[in-house]
Amino acid sequence: MSARAAKPPRTGGGAQPGVVQSLTRAMSLLDALAAAERGLGLSEIAQRVKLPVSTVHRLLTTLQRFGYVHFESERGLWQVGVQAFVVGVSFLRSRDIAAIARPILARMMEASGETANLAVADQGEIIYLAQVESREMMRAMAKPGSRVAMYCSALGKAILAAWPEAEVRRLIERRGLARLTPNTITSGARLLDELAAIREKGYALDDEEHSIGLRCVAAAIFDEIGQPVAAVSLSAPKARLPNARLDPLGTIVRDGAAEITRAFGGLKAPPATITRRG
Repeated sequence: MSARAAKPPRTGGGAQPGVVQSLTRAMSLLDALAAAERGLGLSEIAQRVKLPVSTVHRLLTTLQRFGYVHFESERGLWQVGVQAFVVGVSFLRSRDIAAIARPILARMMEASGETANLAVADQGEIIYLAQVESREMMRAMAKPGSRVAMYCSALGKAILAAWPEAEVRRLIERRGLARLTPNTITSGARLLDELAAIREKGYALDDEEHSIGLRCVAAAIFDEIGQPVAAVSLSAPKARLPNARLDPLGTIVRDGAAEITRAFGGLKAPPATITRRG
């Protein structure tokens, strides 16, 4: 697992209307420390947030008093404190991925005109949690709670592409790859190649692999340790999803998945080790 990609920290620039300057500055310190794996020295922090050293020291001392930062005297480094973890755990307890995703699914549907879906993985299957239906007369529909095998759905393959190869192989051995349509992938080697291609493209495709006449594109959502916890997709009759639309819709699902990941407090981990054969 790699460190979270550092976002540009808030800086101590001019105050904006309705914004408490000292609080904004304190948040910028926490942002900077959160982006540093091993902590930062005082002057380093001041440099990153563009504030005087004396101001940074005063803010850090206040944050330390309440447990939001910690000073490691042996190395002379400041680090995020335990109280920040306590607040983070409170967020983890309260988050609801379906509630977080719904407005984003709605925007995905508006941007594409196609049905947007959210699903999680369970025992080799994906379970639909939420859906925003297309306004088209002919549209894809899946009831919340309905299940589909991971290997033959875009949602499932998007999640599988983030799994280590050994886990994918165990799933194949345990469940098999039953043929549901002429397009269903029934070869383990071919599925692994498909997952490697998904990692390269950033989105998965179900090309009539579960249901004849239906195409879907999907991308994975990640949690705070970079594990895939869900996926979003756009689905439609194949007649409305020619090859020319796949990349534009792939961009929409990638962006939607990334937005949900951020709102969920997650981070994108390095891709699992699945390489193309041949």
